[in-house]
Amino acid sequence: MLPTVNTVSFEPHRAAPLGETVFTAGSTKVPRAMTLELPFRIRQGFDALYGLELTEVADDRVCGHVVVRDELKQAAGLVHGGVYASIAESLASIGTALVVMPDGQQAMGLSNHTSFMRPITEGTIHARAIRRHRGRSTWIWEVELSDDHDRLCALVRATIAVRDTAEPPPELR
Repeated sequence: MLPTVNTVSFEPHRAAPLGETVFTAGSTKVPRAMTLELPFRIRQGFDALYGLELTEVADDRVCGHVVVRDELKQAAGLVHGGVYASIAESLASIGTALVVMPDGQQAMGLSNHTSFMRPITEGTIHARAIRRHRGRSTWIWEVELSDDHDRLCALVRATIAVRDTAEPPPELR
């Protein structure tokens, strides 16, 4: 179980050369061993492009936020729906991966259903992912996305597939 603290450390069982990526959670590549100092700003991949920052990590929930900026808005001035879906899938994938990775498994999005209640046009998108099901091969998460006034703006149900990590070829072990 991962603690809910300001630092989260983990190391997978599978060995990999230092700096080699051993799994991808959402669009975030996580190296062989890593400590997250919270809040943690994703600095690579798609999550970095839209500005995802993790603020809480536990084995049954992951929270984060994204500051709204013009690049994240659609033509009408609202945050694009894909941003909400991306935040949700990344939080759910990261939450799953941090738990299954030490067992030599990886997490990847399987489905994502996003319902929109109200728009966000400025401020910060706040996201809270809660694990609802922890199965052998799939995990289900509900993700609430809210505005700065704590109003629910979007609700996402994300299903994450859990799969064994492929063995690297002998020459890379």
